Amino acid sequence: MSFIPIEFRLAPRGLTRRLDRSGFTPILATRRRALQITLGVIWLLDAALQYQPYMFSKGFVSEVIQGTADGNPAVIADPITWSAGLMMQHIAVYNALFATIQLFLALGLLWRRTVKAALAASIAWAVAVWWLGEGLGGVLTGTASPFTGAPGAVILYVLLALVAWPSPAADTRGSSVATTGRLGPVTPRLLWALLWGSLAYFALQPASSSPGALGTTLTGMKDSEPGWISSMDGALAHAVAHLGTQVSVTIAVLCALAGATVALGRFTRLGVLIAAIVGAVIWLAEDFGEIFTGQGTDPNSGLLLIIAAAAFWPFADVPPREADHARPTSATRARTRWASPAARAHRSAAKRLAASPVQTGGTRREIPGSDGEPGAER
Repeated sequence: MSFIPIEFRLAPRGLTRRLDRSGFTPILATRRRALQITLGVIWLLDAALQYQPYMFSKGFVSEVIQGTADGNPAVIADPITWSAGLMMQHIAVYNALFATIQLFLALGLLWRRTVKAALAASIAWAVAVWWLGEGLGGVLTGTASPFTGAPGAVILYVLLALVAWPSPAADTRGSSVATTGRLGPVTPRLLWALLWGSLAYFALQPASSSPGALGTTLTGMKDSEPGWISSMDGALAHAVAHLGTQVSVTIAVLCALAGATVALGRFTRLGVLIAAIVGAVIWLAEDFGEIFTGQGTDPNSGLLLIIAAAAFWPFADVPPREADHARPTSATRARTRWASPAARAHRSAAKRLAASPVQTGGTRREIPGSDGEPGAER
């Protein structure tokens, strides 16, 4: 009797899952680590800017800190005024402390072992600075504009810290660094929609949308800037001198489109690309955070909007849980096992053997051979 081998072509149980995790998780971890390092570099830049000589003068308190209280409700403005008065008494000590805190935040993010502690501390510090140093970005004053940093550059550090938080395993329901972390796939999209919806709203406010508002803002930023930036501001101010309304409406529409596409998970790449372009335009209008004047404390919101857009860039066009659906069931494994040509041949031979005449005692019996012909008598 001939024996026909059976072929098993099915991958072992769970192999698809392991391949998915071995291919997806390292990429995700690498990109999340890159986001953490980027945030650390931004904090390092902030620390360097905070160590500038101007920040150790009382002018920094009177011209930068105290000014953020104007137009805010008393519950917001009073703590700002109190903290500014406290800083005025020992500005050199307090400013050195602020700069050193930001330096330690940067080092903590750049060293892998202290990432979680540094992210938690950066969230707390950013919220404090957003209130006491930026006056909540001016969002309650009626003068907030995306071209001047609304809703506040430092609050974007909070968003980046949340989406950069280390995650032990990839959440396959998401498709980007931002949507595969501790917050899950939904909350980051809601925060994204809130951010870009607020930018659209502020772009339509009179402080931004009046015909001459943008041109006036650009003209006023020429002071103390190096020659090449001052010339750029003058050219841009002349170009949009009477087009402030059109530019603001266009920015508002683009912000709303970027927010909606990513939040709904439709045309995500288009929305992220629009967001990056709008962020670049805003950063240009902000004179790169005025970091070349000797009085800038951070790169402002434009650069951070670009970094946030990169965090939401999707990995692939295929659904993230496709590997889960591809995982075979027991019925699928059974069908696959018996679907090979060798398995079908063996099954056919077994049927012929069962149908052949069998004689007990001294009766003859025929055993089929491998070629399908009657076998020898036994």
